[in-house]
Amino acid sequence: MEKRTEIYYTDELNDEFSTAVITPRRIDGNYVYDRKGPIRALTRFFWYRIVATPLAFAYVKGKLHQHTVGKKKLKPYRKQAYFLYGNHTQQVGDPLTPNILCFPKPVSFIVHPNNVSMPCLGRITPTLGAIPIPDDLAAFRNFTACLLGRLKKNHAVVIYPEAHIWPYYTKIRPFPDDSFGYPARNGTPVFCFVNTYQKRKNRKTPKMVTYIEGPFFPDSALPYRERMKKLRDEVYETMCRLAGHSDVTFIQYIRKEPAVPEAEQGER
Repeated sequence: MEKRTEIYYTDELNDEFSTAVITPRRIDGNYVYDRKGPIRALTRFFWYRIVATPLAFAYVKGKLHQHTVGKKKLKPYRKQAYFLYGNHTQQVGDPLTPNILCFPKPVSFIVHPNNVSMPCLGRITPTLGAIPIPDDLAAFRNFTACLLGRLKKNHAVVIYPEAHIWPYYTKIRPFPDDSFGYPARNGTPVFCFVNTYQKRKNRKTPKMVTYIEGPFFPDSALPYRERMKKLRDEVYETMCRLAGHSDVTFIQYIRKEPAVPEAEQGER
């Protein structure tokens, strides 16, 4: 359980509060996004269904005391692909919770290269659905082909648009609209989920209640950039509303003004 009670921040868009220290590998044209063959399929089944799925249920339900509101909204889309956008507040729980929300649907995640750079676990995370963000044009082509392949297989593709982990944060941080380019271009349905933190009777640690909302669809009457922005705004406003269900602050986030360089101080 998280030990920190106060965290100071200066930049809502870029500050990162994960405790993991990882040197990310470069995702270039040599990175293989999808390995083919029966051995690969068997490996994925083992790690995804035999190991990760039971682990997800045990951790999310047992450790985080998670409960879902609105899961029935996903049921009409269980046989087709969709995007699922969520708030980024759990280092371990965030890779696991979507598997609970979408079960038994397979889930893929668009992730930072950190997630495939760990010495041992980094070899396993791709079999669990991790699709790392590319670093160059050649890798971007492979990334796009992989993403389209997952959509054709009717995966739920999970994106954390805030990008950085803020443990137990109870609001929604601003995020850009660039991650909404995929559904804006191909019309894939979009859902959002917000993990909120609520009081548990006679317990200091909160329970996690997840709210799901959607579907949202891009407005095909608008030009691409406007279509993407409108979709982002609709999701962001909904997530902000759902975040209001949190009724406990487990970690206090305090804004700290950035230090003024001594040269600038001397000019005043």
